[in-house]
Amino acid sequence: MFTNLALFVLSLLVGFEVISKIPSTLHTPMMSGANAIHGVVVAGAIVIAALADDPAGYVLTFIAAAFAAANVVGGYVVTDRMLKMFRKPDRPAADAPKAGQK
Repeated sequence: MFTNLALFVLSLLVGFEVISKIPSTLHTPMMSGANAIHGVVVAGAIVIAALADDPAGYVLTFIAAAFAAANVVGGYVVTDRMLKMFRKPDRPAADAPKAGQK
């Protein structure tokens, strides 16, 4: 038990140190790439669900899979919203200049 807790705290500190060194301009591409990796959490929840043998295990793995799926979907929604900020706005056809006009 202590080994697991020590490993968790160590990974927390290392992760914080690594993320704090990344410039803020690179956080968006890094997070959008991490969304694909978060799909592994969904797969892990499904694998653990296969090993569950009591109703409490089924409920917990269902909740874990639902939260993991919400994390993945939410990550892609946020990435899509960020990418929309960099698109040029579409001009309506009525505002477009006609041939011969400036």
